[in-house]
Amino acid sequence: MTYRRWIVMGMAVAVVGVLVAGFAIVNGTFSPRDYVQDRYTRAASRDIGRQAIAYTSSKSPTQVANDLTDAWRPADRYVDGSGVYLRYDDDSVVILPIAAGSVILLENMSTAYPRYHSIVGSYWGWGRGSTVRGGGPGSGK
Repeated sequence: MTYRRWIVMGMAVAVVGVLVAGFAIVNGTFSPRDYVQDRYTRAASRDIGRQAIAYTSSKSPTQVANDLTDAWRPADRYVDGSGVYLRYDDDSVVILPIAAGSVILLENMSTAYPRYHSIVGSYWGWGRGSTVRGGGPGSGK
């Protein structure tokens, strides 16, 4: 009788675990890109070609950046008068001010880095969550 009780309890715990995992998968966000897509308004008219997909928010760039970085820590962050520039492993999130809040641009790093190099070139590292390698003669051999 004791074994049967343990088996029933184990099965109940397993069912609850499957339900919680299923809920997390359906409703969860798994990247900074997903986070932005789930929380902000799509603004296709503000896209930059096919590379930078735009969203808008009524919040300031700093507020949007703080919300996003609380959920997803960036590899690099640069802030100046023009906006907030966040670098993640494969994506960039650029948050620029507009009259009624912010425009949030999602872009792959392969196109974002060349686009924003003049602003973030010496601040954003390059590569997966690391900074630019430096060093003197013979480094990196």
